[in-house]
Amino acid sequence: MRVVTERMPWVRSVALGVWITVGSRHETQETSGISHFIEHMAFKGTRNRTALDIARTIEQGGGYVNAFTSKELTCFYVHVLDEQLPTAVDILSDIMANSLFEAEAMEKEKRVILDEIRDIEDNPDELAHELFTQAVFEPHSLARPILGSPDNITRFFRGDLLRFIATHYSPDRVLVAAAGRVDHRTLTRLVREKLQFPAGAPFSNGGTPAPAMPRRISQQRAIQQAHVCMGGLGLRFSDKRRYALSVLNTVLGGGMSSRLFQNIREKHGIAYSIYSFADLLSDTGIVGVYFATDATRVEQALDLVTRELRSLREVPMKPTELHGIKTQLKGNIMLGLEQVSNRMNRVAKMEIHLGEFIDLAEISRQIDTVTSRQVRNLTNELFDEKKFITMILEPNHEEQNHESVQEEHS
Repeated sequence: MRVVTERMPWVRSVALGVWITVGSRHETQETSGISHFIEHMAFKGTRNRTALDIARTIEQGGGYVNAFTSKELTCFYVHVLDEQLPTAVDILSDIMANSLFEAEAMEKEKRVILDEIRDIEDNPDELAHELFTQAVFEPHSLARPILGSPDNITRFFRGDLLRFIATHYSPDRVLVAAAGRVDHRTLTRLVREKLQFPAGAPFSNGGTPAPAMPRRISQQRAIQQAHVCMGGLGLRFSDKRRYALSVLNTVLGGGMSSRLFQNIREKHGIAYSIYSFADLLSDTGIVGVYFATDATRVEQALDLVTRELRSLREVPMKPTELHGIKTQLKGNIMLGLEQVSNRMNRVAKMEIHLGEFIDLAEISRQIDTVTSRQVRNLTNELFDEKKFITMILEPNHEEQNHESVQEEHS
């Protein structure tokens, strides 16, 4: 079990997280959604504390406690004043080792998670991203939703959760990360005293997914606008070209001054929301463009996005634009790292994916070395619309929420 810290003596708080390198990609079809279920249930009471005790102990000092599950990671975290650090370690250790997973609490939480799944169905922008992710990664386990399926959620029992923890939660998959006013030796001692995990068992991450066949997928729902995601596989977290990708993502769709926003929203006025995105995983990633527009303007918007991508591939960025994008990117990173929780996330992910810490000075230096040619090469590799998966969620104005699916293969 590893402990990493970033000391920030000028603040009065500590963000502390227990990270397990297990997520939805490590589940089977039968256990899909169980990592997220465990994350929810961990706060529903232990042998030592009720759910209210857990929340009240942290919140009465002004802090907060929460958790999240992703494709590859599960994190339980707190943000507290520095004098509350021993209590925070004790609570996180308690929920990791002593959660009860009582049947009555599980039945209540099943209803909560089913509502969470329905909430995504009711948010077309989230649903478009979910369907797009499934299409990009199929048939790999990364394609499965983090929340799992309603059928799986309803049939999970206490024994299922305990078996998954016993198999997947082991010391070599656990990282304790902290940032803020924290002493590394003190935290290491607390973790050694409080946090214990049994030996786990080998399991698969499904291997690295292969590129999916380019295609266009359309689904109809009872919505007012069309929601579109287009893109494909991206870079892994450790890829040295991640700095060039950050520059590319920023210039393409990383804010109100980006090319997509300025052209498609400001110039043509055909999309309220439009942006690009890039998510990096341990051995792969996903990149793309999202926009929402009137159903009659989808083809026009797709054409305009394609033109912007073609321009980035064919025309070198001007030195003034490239310099401005680098300044914007470095500013975004620095502003984000004024938050203690963001610092904790950063040191954790660097340790998990890189095995080393890269300071801001080195990150800024790497961004400054990005060239226009590197951006063009990466655009050619990752943002070629001929290789794209295009997911379109279209309005269906019938009274009932009828769903239809059409696919066009290229």
